[in-house]
Amino acid sequence: MVGGGGRLPARVSVPAPDRLGRGDVRRLLEANGLAPSKALGQHFVVDPNTIGRIVRLAAIGEGEQVLEIGPGLGSLTLGLAATGAPVTAVEIDGDLVGVLAALLPPSVRVVHADALGCDWPALLGGGRWVVVANLPYNVATPLVIRLLQEAPAVGRMVVMVQKEAGERLAATPGSKAYGAVTVRVAYYATARLAGEVAPEVFLPRPNVASALVELHRRPAPAVPAEVASYDELDRLVRAGFGGRRKMLRRSLAGLVDAAAFEAAGIPGTARAEDLDVVAWGKLAACQRSIASPRPPS
Repeated sequence: MVGGGGRLPARVSVPAPDRLGRGDVRRLLEANGLAPSKALGQHFVVDPNTIGRIVRLAAIGEGEQVLEIGPGLGSLTLGLAATGAPVTAVEIDGDLVGVLAALLPPSVRVVHADALGCDWPALLGGGRWVVVANLPYNVATPLVIRLLQEAPAVGRMVVMVQKEAGERLAATPGSKAYGAVTVRVAYYATARLAGEVAPEVFLPRPNVASALVELHRRPAPAVPAEVASYDELDRLVRAGFGGRRKMLRRSLAGLVDAAAFEAAGIPGTARAEDLDVVAWGKLAACQRSIASPRPPS
């Protein structure tokens, strides 16, 4: 089934295997007059063992629906469909949508759309969803953040991203990779690195290694809305990491009063990477309290 742009049949089809190796992917590309798009960051997985590894890590449970973003030629999609779970695959490249329509089983819904512009609640509807995807390098981080913000039906993600991006998503306070992205993710979810993926399993071969990242949505945000809103927290986080090497009393000058640092129990000499998401929320809450004191009763 194809949605979003109508059915786009493949110009030339080849026998559809139940899994795709390097030779299968090359034949599909050649048969349809296609080549991986650099502009779209396309790197197709061509190693069945890697596909099996991702599917096992996803551990799709009974009643879960699968969202795949950037299915490419369907290597991972076939592995996900083989679990018996319903799969929705969102692909921006109209030429690939035609190949997918000819290759994939009827249990897979193919949607021709830009994932960065999707109305996720409308597309996903109800139920429990898990994202399993080889995300294009150039949009991986903003996609993860958007899904956490806009798709509450997504409870888990297993995503393959550039190794450096994966380290940022799952970093711990005080580490070199820890940054504003880490705090934004931690507001909504826990994240961990689940393994490294070598460049050799892709076509074309990227210049960097990839990483598998597993994310689990928290039952509630790490900082309750009544303590501090996401926007209040993010405003401070952006400023704090914008002056990463500065002490917070300098990078947050004009945003956070000295009294708020004291009330939060956070020294002004601390740096942005020293604070976990809860500490950032506490600082935002104390600044809110000082900026908007309660009227006398």
